[in-house]
Amino acid sequence: MSRRAPTSAPGTRFAEAGRFLDVPVGTANLPVHRASTVLFDTLAQAETAGEAVGRGERHATTYGTAGTPTTMALMDALAEVEGDGHEVRAALMPSGLAAITTVLLAVLEPGDHVLVTDSAYGPTRVFCDGMLARLGVTTSYYDPTVGAGIDALIRPETKLVWLESPGSYTFEVQDVPAICAVARERGVLTMIDNTWASPVFARPFDWGVDVSVLALTKYWSGHSDLLMGAAVAREPLWPRLWSAVRQLGQCVSGDDAWLVLRGLRTAEVRMQRHQENALAVAHWLQRRAEVESVLHPALFSHPQHALWRRDFSGASGLFSFSLEPSMFASDARRRAAIAALCEHRRHFGIGYSWGGFESLIMPARIEQLRSARPWAGGPLVRLHVGLEHPDDLIADLQAGFEAMQHALTG
Repeated sequence: MSRRAPTSAPGTRFAEAGRFLDVPVGTANLPVHRASTVLFDTLAQAETAGEAVGRGERHATTYGTAGTPTTMALMDALAEVEGDGHEVRAALMPSGLAAITTVLLAVLEPGDHVLVTDSAYGPTRVFCDGMLARLGVTTSYYDPTVGAGIDALIRPETKLVWLESPGSYTFEVQDVPAICAVARERGVLTMIDNTWASPVFARPFDWGVDVSVLALTKYWSGHSDLLMGAAVAREPLWPRLWSAVRQLGQCVSGDDAWLVLRGLRTAEVRMQRHQENALAVAHWLQRRAEVESVLHPALFSHPQHALWRRDFSGASGLFSFSLEPSMFASDARRRAAIAALCEHRRHFGIGYSWGGFESLIMPARIEQLRSARPWAGGPLVRLHVGLEHPDDLIADLQAGFEAMQHALTG
């Protein structure tokens, strides 16, 4: 936009002062662009930009909801990092769940059928059984270890297979390449929730998926101070995804996008520390008599460890362990013992999220989250192992187990 001439009217001076600065300054990180209104020099420019936004062209905008330089930079970064070597585009949403639901609404229609892994993120299941069902979409849940056997579950009306690897709470590793190969042969789309692996440890488009959904709230941000999600889609699906994003008014702030970009700069070094700390805690837990099993894909004892080694280059800080069920004489005693384990810890906070610098602990109500393959083990406790020193975290859990034993015997 052209520079306006100075004026002596105070109100106009206040409105225009400092808006026009032509001094180039190079900075290590991009500046934050906060904007709702986008200005044009001519009506023709505005019209051309509007048409470009409607087509979903890269870096086109007419309003803050369509994009700013900061959100565009993050979209480009996501496509580059998540889809390296593939023709993909990324869209931003205000939370991980918003990204999940937007993708589902973008590709599913009344009468469609979707296959969802039984180990999916709980709110995904709630959305499928709730809003999608009301819109006439049928959902079936499948055993996450089915692999190429997914072929027998695909119906003529099946439109989509939803994957999550490893799975929430129980951490089954899916044979994603095998499932994607079958789905592609049958003309069915595949989408994966790739939040666990971080921006470092997985390449889902190499496995054959059509869309990768990410909760940027987690490791991409890394500091537990923002909410954001993204969907990274192969180019043929981009028009449908972008149309849904625009119609649903999905957008994020420049400040939050900038924070995710900043988190991306240190993602690799943070993830290596999360991995090291989590493995140290996991190995310690394996030696505890109170622990029935440790559900960490990087452990040799994990049932799908070979799949994890084949497909992933590392592990994040999130895993679960099951408690020895024989310790609990009653449900009331079990609840009291688990509360003693989790509460009043010095380093492990009680919280539903994960992926930040801090460690968290949370029991799982797994019986509410499974239907195709009910959980048969002991009570589950999920840990997110943060960036604290592992010796301090182990000492904190040691105190928790001592409190649990006191609750069982007191």
